Amino acid sequence: MLTPIRTLTDNYIWLYRQKDLPALVVDIGDFSSFANYLNDHPVPIEAVLLTHYHADHIAGVAAFHKIFPEVPIYGPEECGDVVTHVVTEGEIHTPHYTIKVLATPGHTAQHVSYLVDKHLFCGDTLFSAGCGRVFTKDYQAMFNSLQKIKALPEDTQICAAHEYTLSNLQFAMAVAKTALQKDTIAANMGIAKFLVASDMPTLPTTLGEEKRINPFLQASDVTEFTQLRLKKDTF
Repeated sequence: MLTPIRTLTDNYIWLYRQKDLPALVVDIGDFSSFANYLNDHPVPIEAVLLTHYHADHIAGVAAFHKIFPEVPIYGPEECGDVVTHVVTEGEIHTPHYTIKVLATPGHTAQHVSYLVDKHLFCGDTLFSAGCGRVFTKDYQAMFNSLQKIKALPEDTQICAAHEYTLSNLQFAMAVAKTALQKDTIAANMGIAKFLVASDMPTLPTTLGEEKRINPFLQASDVTEFTQLRLKKDTF
């Protein structure tokens, strides 16, 4: 079961669990939103996974840890004292889950993503039809991170951390090169508009679909990627 929990302005806290097992939680940017969810849907928590240090992803972790001190919190060193287990790349083995950790720097220097049962929790590295800002200015690192994600199976579920799909599709349409790309983007835009108007999430998406609509995954090299990202910064 995969549940996006809305929080702050446009963030998602992701909750994932197999059948009746305890859950994994990704990026607690605000504890009150998550606490409200748990009040309505009580579920044991097996682990917290943090992608990077920005406040809209970790500001609620300290409050969570005070109430659930026994739950391990995994994340890169940049997340600071809220992390109980520092990760970089490799595998995490919890009682019920095997979690692959992917180093995906670029948005921040130590950003990581987590792959669990074909669900990729990619924080602010990859969005539907977009990617995160490159605050590090290391465009090569961000390009490499996207290539790493691009190499995953096409049915991988992309569980990004923000509801940016509509604005990203508008940019994708502006830079689309072929009529086929524009038609594909337009179809996705229609679906996204309906979902947003219905107060429903546009995520997750699949990696296969992202390869068809996401200009940043379609960039052939770091130069093209950098030009696209700089255009998006001021779009």
